[in-house]
Parts: sequence; structure tokens; C-alpha cells
Amino acid sequence: MCVGFRAGDGDAHCLINRSQAVVTYLEVGDRSAGDCVTYPDDDLMLVPVADGQRAYRHKDGTPY
Repeated sequence: MCVGFRAGDGDAHCLINRSQAVVTYLEVGDRSAGDCVTYPDDDLMLVPVADGQRAYRHKDGTPY
């Protein structure tokens, strides 16, 4: 199976293995400068901070 998720479309995605078999998946992507990751079902974001690092934050911006 192959699936793709377009960046920036506002849709979250989640992979669930509903079988009894072990699943291995390969995630391919990049970490573009300034990229922010949001987890809409949780109070969680991954945001860029100093020196190219990233930090987890609550949606209000406070440290996680």
C-alpha cells in the first residue's frame, strides 16, 4: 500500500494497524526551515526555535 499526505492542507493523518500482522512503514519527508507541525487532536505543536532546533509547545505557545 502507498499513501501520501499533502503538507499544509489542514488535514491531520493517523495510521492505525487494525490487523494482527506486524506493520513496518517508511516515512519520507523533510524538515524545511520554519516548518511548524500541529497536532489538531492534542494540545501540541512542534515549532522552530533558535539555531535550527525545534521545541514542543502547547497551542498557546507555552513549553510542553
